[in-house]
Amino acid sequence: MVSRLFEPIQIGKLHLDNRIAIAPMCQYSAEGGLPNDWHLIHLGQLALSGAGLLILEATAVSPQGRISPYDLGLYSDETEEAFARLLKGVRLHSTIPLTLQLAHAGRKASSRAPWEGGAQIHPDEPLGWETEAPSAIPHAEGESVPAALDRDGLKRVRDDFVNAARRAARLGFDAIEIHAAHGYLLHQFLSPIANNREDEYGGSLENRMRFPLEVFDAVRDAFPADRPVWVRVSATDWVPKGWDIEGTIAFAKALESRGCAAIHISTGGVSPAQAITLGPGYQVPYAKRVKAEVGLPTIAVGLITEPEQAEGIIGDEEADMVSLGRAMLYNPRWPWHAAAKLGAQVNAPKQYWRSQPREQKDLFKNTQYGQR
Repeated sequence: MVSRLFEPIQIGKLHLDNRIAIAPMCQYSAEGGLPNDWHLIHLGQLALSGAGLLILEATAVSPQGRISPYDLGLYSDETEEAFARLLKGVRLHSTIPLTLQLAHAGRKASSRAPWEGGAQIHPDEPLGWETEAPSAIPHAEGESVPAALDRDGLKRVRDDFVNAARRAARLGFDAIEIHAAHGYLLHQFLSPIANNREDEYGGSLENRMRFPLEVFDAVRDAFPADRPVWVRVSATDWVPKGWDIEGTIAFAKALESRGCAAIHISTGGVSPAQAITLGPGYQVPYAKRVKAEVGLPTIAVGLITEPEQAEGIIGDEEADMVSLGRAMLYNPRWPWHAAAKLGAQVNAPKQYWRSQPREQKDLFKNTQYGQR
């Protein structure tokens, strides 16, 4: 039987060779928002992996929207020029479609890198800044209170997303993913845990969805119509009376009506009180419900580590694609090994063709090799 995982798929007008996406994974290694040699090494190896899609890490639309002082940003000519150098290096040796994840961290900004403990950097500390959010509610007890965004602030943030989308278009990114998950700004608007506004952007589900939908509409209008835009969302806060799957389905339906090309389903991140039940594929049931009830191309993520597991998710129509993060960091050739196990073929760089195992002569596509 032909592997379902390695069947091609169309996201909008973007053709993907298979159903494997590389999830965005923050590296906390940028300098002033600028990508550097680490990002070229990191993304270069992932671009040679044979996956169908590579989504770059959360890229802030403004300096204050960075999770940490070491996050990528796309908000100035200098950052755009650095991205151009990065993409030139990656594109030289790989044709993998590249997606940029645009993000604003909201009240979870101004944080230390994970290997430094990940705690908030207070505004009066070196490298810290005042954060902003839907409401003046800190992420955790003892943290600095964020500034609640007023109307001018909302317009500024929306314009920041638009300007970043235009820069992404000039850079030649194949798609944009808007980050509305993991407790960052757009998720904060969605969740009643972080949003207690009393204007048209808070209260009811319709109101809490309003600003994220405005951001989507603005980005969709700013990015070329023939290139897809989609959204990553947390399907549940894992906290009672927080954001939930019913809200996610309503949000996904609203996005679909606005031309959203896909939905990338994750969970959690908005509250330290979250109680997550971990296990293989623990977030896949949420993707399955969204796929069944909305119909958008759906990307599943969450402890998907084995080829047979990924094949089952696609074969059982629980999702249209699988997204791998930590598994790809641990094994950047995961798609090669999955193709070998599942009897499929995968793209590999010509410099590595001779690594094809003797017992799998058809593993790499379009190979030819001779040597005297």
